[in-house]
Amino acid sequence: MTPRFDAIGLVASDMAASVAFYRRLGFPFPEGSQTQPHAEAELPGGVRLMLDTEETVRSFHPGWRAPAGGSRTGLALRCDSPAEVDAVYEELVGEGFHGELKPWNAEWGQRYASLHDPDGNGVDLYAPLAGGE
Repeated sequence: MTPRFDAIGLVASDMAASVAFYRRLGFPFPEGSQTQPHAEAELPGGVRLMLDTEETVRSFHPGWRAPAGGSRTGLALRCDSPAEVDAVYEELVGEGFHGELKPWNAEWGQRYASLHDPDGNGVDLYAPLAGGE
């Protein structure tokens, strides 16, 4: 018996804000997800991004506390081009989401940028540079 990777789970302090953020990045959360205690978006390949409210997590793990001092979780999203990295970053920052690192040309051959979701989880945007990857 071998477990298989099936889902990424994140805890959301504000489900509506988290669903709105991830929808802006193309995650297909069903209509009404923003008002639910648990929401899932199925990704290509069948993996799911799951969001649970803090209250939902505490319903089965009463001692759960939100981490202090930053997150150790991050998602990386590949864009079609370096220009798309810049455009998506600017759009989301313009909508009020936190831009952690403005787009730059990384030494490993990618255009890279970092945002935070509404709960402070890192979300990186990247695309290969000409001659990279």
